[in-house]
Amino acid sequence: MRVSSFSIPPASPAARLLAGLAAAGLDLILAACALGLMANAWAPPQDLPWTPLRLDQPVGLATVWKYRHMRNDPVLCRQVLAEGGVALRDEPDRRAGRCMPFNSVRLEGPGLTPLKPAAPQMSCRLALGYALWDRHVLQPAAIGLLGGPVSEVAHLGTFACRNLYNEVDGRLSEHAYANAIDVAGFRTASGETVTVAKDFHADDPAGRFLRAVRDGGCHWFGAVLSPDYNLEHHDHLHFDEGRNHICR
Repeated sequence: MRVSSFSIPPASPAARLLAGLAAAGLDLILAACALGLMANAWAPPQDLPWTPLRLDQPVGLATVWKYRHMRNDPVLCRQVLAEGGVALRDEPDRRAGRCMPFNSVRLEGPGLTPLKPAAPQMSCRLALGYALWDRHVLQPAAIGLLGGPVSEVAHLGTFACRNLYNEVDGRLSEHAYANAIDVAGFRTASGETVTVAKDFHADDPAGRFLRAVRDGGCHWFGAVLSPDYNLEHHDHLHFDEGRNHICR
C-alpha cells in the first residue's frame, strides 16, 4: 500500500516578519513583567506609579504623578485622606447663588495641622493638596527654619461666591468652588506668630520660612500666589487647585 506524503509550503516573507514581531513582543512583555516583579520587591512604593498614594510615605519618584492623576476621583481622594489618619466630613453639594461647590469636605479632628477658623469647606482635591503640603512642606520647613513645628494655620477663607478680585463682572474665582485657600499666618508650638503681611519679605528665619512654604506649595497646588505676585496678595498666600499653573 502506498502511503501518500505531503509537505508544508514555506512561509511567506510577510508571515515570517509577523511571527518575528510577535515573538519579540512576547519577549518584551515577559521582560516587563519580570522588571515589574523586581521593582515591587526592591523599589520603595512611593517610587512606583502603580502603587496607591499614601500620606504616610515620603515623597518619591511617583508621588506627585499619582497625586495629580487621582485627586479628581471623589472615592480615591477620600480614601487617601482617611487612610492617612485625616478626619473629614462630607459637605453636600448645594447651589449658593451662581456658585455650586461640589465634591467638597470639611477637615475635622486630628491628622493635619489645625486650621483657624476650623473645618472650612473645601474641595476634596484642595483638602488632599493641603494634606500633602502640610506633611511634606509646612512642617519640615517649620522645624528646619523656625526650630519647631507649626501648631496652627490661620486662613482668610476657602469658599466665597465671588468673581476674581471681587470684580462685578468677569470669571468666577476658584473660591467660588471652595477650591482655594488663603493662608495668612502660622503659630508655632512655642507660641511664636508668623504672618505673611509682617514677615514675608524679612531677611530672617520667619521670612525664609514663608518663602519656603510658598515655593514648596507649587508641587501640590495648581496656582500659588504671594506678595511677590501683586498687592492683592500682600497679606496672604493663595493656594488653589484650578486650571492655571503659576507659582509666584
